[in-house]
Amino acid sequence: MGLIQRVIEQSGIPTIGISIVREYSEQVRPPRTVALRWPFGHPLGEPGQVRQQRAVLCELLKAAVTIDRPGTIIDLPFRWRRQSYSNYREPERF
Repeated sequence: MGLIQRVIEQSGIPTIGISIVREYSEQVRPPRTVALRWPFGHPLGEPGQVRQQRAVLCELLKAAVTIDRPGTIIDLPFRWRRQSYSNYREPERF
């Protein structure tokens, strides 16, 4: 994914990726990445868990705006199936 991100960024379009295996992202060094320790095939969360998926997307978009150094990886604090997202507050603005 990092190679594709670099090509897109050369056109002036910022990108951000979601990594399930942080070690791979460290080797590839994509421009911007958030990392989650979740099972393969579930980068946004569990099927049907809209609050969980929305929380991941909100943090992803915040990271896209705040990361200012290429190759930065932010570890998101979410835990697979152990966290309630009912109290998650979406930011008012990105």
